[in-house]
Parts: sequence; structure tokens; C-alpha cells
Amino acid sequence: MAEFEQVARVDEISDGGRKSLVVDDIPVLLLRVGDDFYCIEDVCTHDGQPLTDGPLTGCEIVCPRHGARFDVRDGKPMCMPATEPVATFPVEVRDGAVYVGTSD
Repeated sequence: MAEFEQVARVDEISDGGRKSLVVDDIPVLLLRVGDDFYCIEDVCTHDGQPLTDGPLTGCEIVCPRHGARFDVRDGKPMCMPATEPVATFPVEVRDGAVYVGTSD
């Protein structure tokens, strides 16, 4: 069962914003889409490029290197050249704080 670690306050990330974090020694991105938060591994599964600076449009983030797109809700690749999903992490919002699930 995952344990949850507080990583941000809700009010520190605006809609469409992001925060780079490290969870279980893995670089990740915490992303906000409207009132929802998502956490994905900060790496394109096509070539290992960080997604940190990729444009976020709705629930899709674009790899800045080759244009692969991923759905931040489930990590699913939305177009070539990526064919493998990016890892996602569970997120909970409680009392104005954002928590990301870590492995136990």
C-alpha cells in the first residue's frame, strides 16, 4: 500500500502550473489542471527527455524534444514517437495540501 507525502499547498500551483519534485528518488512533475492535480514521472518514454518544460494543454503534456504527447491523468501516450506510457503516481488533496503516493 502506498504512503502519501505532502509535496505542496494547493494555492502554490496555479491552473496549468507545475512543480518539479523527487518522489522515491524519481524525478516527477506535479501538474494542476483546473482543480485536479496529477503526478507523472518527468521523463519521455521515447528517448528519456525530461518533460519539465513541455507545454501542458488541457490534460496533455508535450515532450519538448520530439513532440510526443502524454495524458497526465493516466500516463497514456497520445501520439508517436512515444508508444509506452509515462509512470503516474497517486495524488490526494486534503485540507489545502497536496500529497503524492510513494512506494512502501
